[in-house]
Amino acid sequence: MRSQSAVFVDAGYFIAAAATRRTGSSLRRLVSVNYESFVADLTRLVEERTGLPLLRVYWYDAGKNGLPDYEQEKVARLPKVKLRLGRIDVEGGQKGVDLRIGLDMVGHSRNRAVDVIYLLSGDDDLTEAVEEAQAQGVQVIILAVPTAQGGPHGVSRNVSMAADGIEILPSEIIDRSVAPVVSAPPTSASRVTPQVMRKQVTPADVRRSATTAKPAVPSTVVYSSGGEHASYVAPEYEGVTEELSQAITGVVGRTFDAWSSSATEIQRNDLLRGRPTIPSDLDRALLVDLADVMSDYNLSDEARVELRIQFWKKAEEALGA
Repeated sequence: MRSQSAVFVDAGYFIAAAATRRTGSSLRRLVSVNYESFVADLTRLVEERTGLPLLRVYWYDAGKNGLPDYEQEKVARLPKVKLRLGRIDVEGGQKGVDLRIGLDMVGHSRNRAVDVIYLLSGDDDLTEAVEEAQAQGVQVIILAVPTAQGGPHGVSRNVSMAADGIEILPSEIIDRSVAPVVSAPPTSASRVTPQVMRKQVTPADVRRSATTAKPAVPSTVVYSSGGEHASYVAPEYEGVTEELSQAITGVVGRTFDAWSSSATEIQRNDLLRGRPTIPSDLDRALLVDLADVMSDYNLSDEARVELRIQFWKKAEEALGA
């Protein structure tokens, strides 16, 4: 068989990292992606660097009930692109995406379908798949999205050590293919209240380390943003370090400003009406961004509580609540 290369794209990583670079927040809906331009640039880049023809680009994402949305269908129609979907669970988290990437990497390696794999992801959960592909004689190179400073964004220590190398996407590819979204002011014809998921979740993105089960404890209020009553923070959650507090302030400012720049008046009002619950996609972006800043993907309860306290202070100040 002739030598070939392949690219495995973790869309969740790519879009969140690109959004962080372009807007300061990993909130996915803050950017639009020109998939045709990106895939064309990615194909040229990999073929030039490997000197091998590209078998195809494998694009991994999650869909409701495992079905593609409009944007994912556009990706699937691109030449030499194979869309592979996991599922979105009831809390908005992705299920089955990492497993699909790992299985396909190992399968292609064992079948001698490719000699070089470029993996556009930084996920620690793919470390074992990288090592198994290498055991079959395949070279695996991590392809990272550049930060604003030019370094690799969000690549875990374990997967970086396992891979044969880390290469950074040229910044011009990201900046050419990913653009910030700025919403037009709402009109009377478009004033439809958006459906916002109101359940807070702990995203899988910031749960990389295994945790042991804890015994059930009585429910207690640790934080309330106030509303009709005075705000409250449990004493055990008041001891946040100065370093963490400053990091949270920066993350909250960047994420809220990025969200606000594309939010409609209805969405801003809807945010305030839902206090103290933060919409799940926005809450997840806050957690992921803080984890990236602190290089800690197992954030403490104290950090999570302080993050949400500062978010509401920022939101209420900015929105005049």
